Amino acid sequence: MSRIDETMAFVPVRIAVLTVSDTRTAGDDRSGDRLVERIAGAGHVLAARGIVTDDRALIAGQLRDWIADKDVDVILTTGGTGLTGRDVTVEAHRDVYEKEIEAFGTVFTIVSMQKIGTSAVQSRACGGVAGGTYLFALPGSPGACRDAWDEILRWQLDIRHRPCNFVEIMPRLDEHLRRK
Repeated sequence: MSRIDETMAFVPVRIAVLTVSDTRTAGDDRSGDRLVERIAGAGHVLAARGIVTDDRALIAGQLRDWIADKDVDVILTTGGTGLTGRDVTVEAHRDVYEKEIEAFGTVFTIVSMQKIGTSAVQSRACGGVAGGTYLFALPGSPGACRDAWDEILRWQLDIRHRPCNFVEIMPRLDEHLRRK
């Protein structure tokens, strides 16, 4: 159950969207567009947007660049989470994670099961943290992006969500990197 504490002020977060595809362009990136619409609709800030090909090093490089950018709090990637040989987004994410959020993939699978049944097993959606930045790898379909946002991220990226959320612990994500 998702509950919003209306007595609290909303805190917008800065979100970057990266589409991973060998075929998509800015003109036909429906999944990226879906995420951008939802980010704006929720009151968050689009910090950056890009498209890279299905290349592990390129994906990880872009993730590292945005992790280093203090104007990016969250990175959402779409595409490359399947089972084919070109699907390397999950591996690129894991190349940069300091900590993986294992339950994100589990919850995404539960949400997907309600929409597409056992076909949900073909997704390897994942989430993690690196350098004080949240990262989430979503499938490349607009429907999967909608479901991930509407059912999970929308709530966890809202500081008013109770009993807990990702935003309230954001200031402590990189505490291990600071000098004591």
